[in-house]
Amino acid sequence: MRPAPALLAAPALFAALATAAAGAVETVPSRDWLLAQPVATALGGATGRAVAGESAFALPAANLDGAAVRRFSLGNRVFNTNWVVAPASVDGFDGLGPVFNRVSCSGCHLRDGRGQPPAGPGDPLTSMLIRISLPGAGPHGGPKPHPVYGDQIGEAAIPGVRPEARTVIRWEETPGRLPDGEAYALRRPVLAFEKPAYGPLGRDLLTSPRVAPAMIGLGLLEAVPEPLLAALADPEDRDGDGISGRINTVWDGAAGAPAKGRFGWKANQPNLRQQNADAAAGDVGLTSALHPAENCPPVQTACRRAPRGDGPDLADRLLDALTFYTRTLAVPHRRDAEDPQVRRGEALFRETGCAACHMPTLVTGTAEEPALAHQTFHPFTDLLLHDMGEGLADNRPDFAADGREWRTPPLWGLGLVPVVNGHTTLLHDGRARDAQEAILWHGGEAAAARDAYAALGREERAALLAFLKSL
Repeated sequence: MRPAPALLAAPALFAALATAAAGAVETVPSRDWLLAQPVATALGGATGRAVAGESAFALPAANLDGAAVRRFSLGNRVFNTNWVVAPASVDGFDGLGPVFNRVSCSGCHLRDGRGQPPAGPGDPLTSMLIRISLPGAGPHGGPKPHPVYGDQIGEAAIPGVRPEARTVIRWEETPGRLPDGEAYALRRPVLAFEKPAYGPLGRDLLTSPRVAPAMIGLGLLEAVPEPLLAALADPEDRDGDGISGRINTVWDGAAGAPAKGRFGWKANQPNLRQQNADAAAGDVGLTSALHPAENCPPVQTACRRAPRGDGPDLADRLLDALTFYTRTLAVPHRRDAEDPQVRRGEALFRETGCAACHMPTLVTGTAEEPALAHQTFHPFTDLLLHDMGEGLADNRPDFAADGREWRTPPLWGLGLVPVVNGHTTLLHDGRARDAQEAILWHGGEAAAARDAYAALGREERAALLAFLKSL
């Protein structure tokens, strides 16, 4: 088993984490210590709120002071404002496109929540996008962009510029039965591209459909110290438990150096500022200090000649506000935590091995935002890459993540997605129509946990699902 450092009381633990984050060699909490912590009702620690309505994902952290709430409000405006074509009379919010997917951040992250895929081939991608690349490594070891279409299909464009293509998704279903005879069906998306504006995309194109994740608790995840991530990782599976989580090594554009990844479906982003700037460039077509050039490959001449405003579209003050906003969205409290069925489900979640990757408890050390520092919180993720098997593979490498690996997604807020966003679809491409389908898609390192779930009786499965709904 992994060597377990001495367990620390919370104050000593936070002091050790702060020292470790500053560069000294100090004890960090062991996996065993984290797994032994009870899951509190306040999943987000002191940042959380007891909310359960349609706006449950859109509120500021409960422990922000008045000045911080005002900063949050400006970030909220940036997140929700519809950008327009430059030049325009709208002060600071022009520069849309030339090629884009949505006109605002909230266009994908409706009410700061989770996106979903189209139901059928005639439906547009309203809260989903398609990553693309070619085999081989691109700049700094990331995906190799397509020379004509870049790294993402832009399905909309400003007047005078052609959208790159239209993605059509149809679904293939495969039936199955659990050991007790219960029937189920799993679906997978099949992609096609209509009306490619600049010629065929090619037979060697690598694709990966991605739905927008919920935005809650991101600042807490950003404040987890790197030494703790390193302690949770076990890339060689030295303890022989079949779980070999890895840290992705990515590129920090601002620092001009490699960094540890923790955001994105494949942990390909090192921090929220870069995540926000990259999304603004790829999804809305906004330039910034991190992306000074328009997202226009050389062959797209109309895109390159399109009018633009003076300076970056997303000014530093707006990017700063957006980053503060995405750091400080509150995590809703659990519901029905003392319900006997939910409590039984929580025990089964651990017994079946789900908690090996969906770590219930993490801690923060020091943080740029004081409200996020020294928190014990419950995201149900280890922020690491895991081999999820061939069934979920997109076969598109992303820095050190191979085509079968995905970052463990947080589970907090899972039960509120139907309330906030009106659907229950899960996984990176929304193929799972509910939590049971998501579990049954697990393979690779998660195959044993999947099989343990499948072997449960109906009442036990219902209890585990009730637990997930309580988060």
